[in-house]
Amino acid sequence: MSSVFDASVLAPHVPPGMPENLIIRPLAKDDFSKGYLDLLGQLTSVGNIDQEAFEKRFEAMRVSVPNYHIVVIENTETGKVVASASLVVEMKFIHDAGSRGRVEDVVVDSAMRRQKLGAVLLKILVSLGKSLGVYKMSLECVPELLPFYSQFGFKDDCNFMTQRF
Repeated sequence: MSSVFDASVLAPHVPPGMPENLIIRPLAKDDFSKGYLDLLGQLTSVGNIDQEAFEKRFEAMRVSVPNYHIVVIENTETGKVVASASLVVEMKFIHDAGSRGRVEDVVVDSAMRRQKLGAVLLKILVSLGKSLGVYKMSLECVPELLPFYSQFGFKDDCNFMTQRF
């Protein structure tokens, strides 16, 4: 099974004690058929992406720099991806040619919420980012989620601007 990044990079950051039916792993090419895009659709607009387009984007992400560390939680009883979060590592010239991490697309299936799966994913991404040597990590969120993300060391800077197309 082809993964978006090497599972051995993730292994040291996966906490013990997860329920037996839930596995934490990198996004895999066959997650198209496991409802990954449906899960993302609970977060934002996905559009019409067929399996060929998914696999083409997956391969581009797998081999690209910055590195995409998309972590999913799969329910092995249902065969569905039930949670996901991404760490995008961007190389810089600043900070001694360091790297910056961005947390993106944190989502837990509506039927699986209140089980602290989002917290598990955030802890993993923060730990992974530190081990990859990023000099900072950032994320965007709606104001209502500021208390949640602050539990993981994120602070509200209020200096973020955006332009959508």
